[in-house]
Amino acid sequence: MLALNYTDDEDVLSRYAPLVKKIALHLQARFPASVQLDDLIQAGMIGLLNAAKSFQAGKGAKFETWAGTRIRGAMIDEVRGSDWTPRSTAKQMREVAAAINRVQAKLKRQPTDREIAGEMGISIEEYHHIAQDLATVKMLSAEELSEIEGEDFGEIQSSEMQPEQVAHERDLGRLLAQAIDELPEREKLVMSLYYDEELNLKEIGAVLRVSESRVSQIHGQAVARLRARVDELSRG
Repeated sequence: MLALNYTDDEDVLSRYAPLVKKIALHLQARFPASVQLDDLIQAGMIGLLNAAKSFQAGKGAKFETWAGTRIRGAMIDEVRGSDWTPRSTAKQMREVAAAINRVQAKLKRQPTDREIAGEMGISIEEYHHIAQDLATVKMLSAEELSEIEGEDFGEIQSSEMQPEQVAHERDLGRLLAQAIDELPEREKLVMSLYYDEELNLKEIGAVLRVSESRVSQIHGQAVARLRARVDELSRG
């Protein structure tokens, strides 16, 4: 944990620790299970201290609003800067994305799960198991996906980001917006219910009248399609 030497810092941490934890819990629900709450809280505490040092009273913004933005940005920076995806899952993601792009190039349409499995030379059951694993891959945080839908991009950015980094993130957002719009309807619905409506997998299953594991598979396949499409669009 943090090593603090100043009473003022201790006072700030004590007073606003509940705010840090609240933001951490909200973000953790949108990240893979491998992202630890304690790591988010520690990053948030650093963001809180930076906010306290840089806040200027009388500028119109409340400290809680200023601090919340910095705390959230610090947590997202922490996740962005770390590899939270197991290597085996990352490898599977690349393989599925490549298979999707190959089949789509042949068929000139979005391939089905059976067609993707066939391209990979595995059974549909094996493919569904892989797709379920891919559901844990962090493509983007909830805030980043919200930006794609038109919300304020600036809210989620750390003040430490350089202009070229912001421009890159905006380009990625545009690519993802296009990729999401091209998803098959059921996968698009699952992504919308999960990220926009913030329903959990069980609740989405009730809406679609399928099992929770099937929702996880659909979600994982949607993530793989997004990865495949972004890879394709990024190449030109």
